[in-house]
Amino acid sequence: MLTLLEILKYTIPALIVLISSYLIVQKFLVSQIKRKQLALLQDNQQITVRLRLQAYERLVLFIERINPRQLVPRIYMSGMSVADLQQALVFNIKAEFEHNLSQQIYVSSNVWNTVRGVMEQEINMIGTLAHQLKPDAPAKDLHMRIIDAILSEPGVMPTDVALQIINEEAKMVLSYGAQH
Repeated sequence: MLTLLEILKYTIPALIVLISSYLIVQKFLVSQIKRKQLALLQDNQQITVRLRLQAYERLVLFIERINPRQLVPRIYMSGMSVADLQQALVFNIKAEFEHNLSQQIYVSSNVWNTVRGVMEQEINMIGTLAHQLKPDAPAKDLHMRIIDAILSEPGVMPTDVALQIINEEAKMVLSYGAQH
């Protein structure tokens, strides 16, 4: 019995020290893991904000490039027919759009739907104006019709509306990203 008490006299304090050490180390490790996870989350948010901002930049560039004021002078060449110019404009718009398809994963559905809607409006406007002319007429006629349509259109151009929506969302991302 004395031997048992002697063993317990050394064992119980050792167990208490072992349990308290385990609990302290456990608490320390959990807090370290949480700290590392938080740091990783902040790094990921910074990367995500950068990717989203790059997507907004590319979509702004896309909208600017399909704006008829920019697109028509870039594509138009003397000697083209109305059908040639229409085909070249539509091809260019679709190629630009396909080049930026992957940006939809970084922006809201509102921005993406707006961008897609502007693209479709531009293609429809070109098609409508081209169908008012003979396909073999000089492309200059279509060029002039597009310019007249832009100048006579009441209100804000669809490309301007899209740019405003993209800018507003990019500013929200910037302010949200700056907080983290």
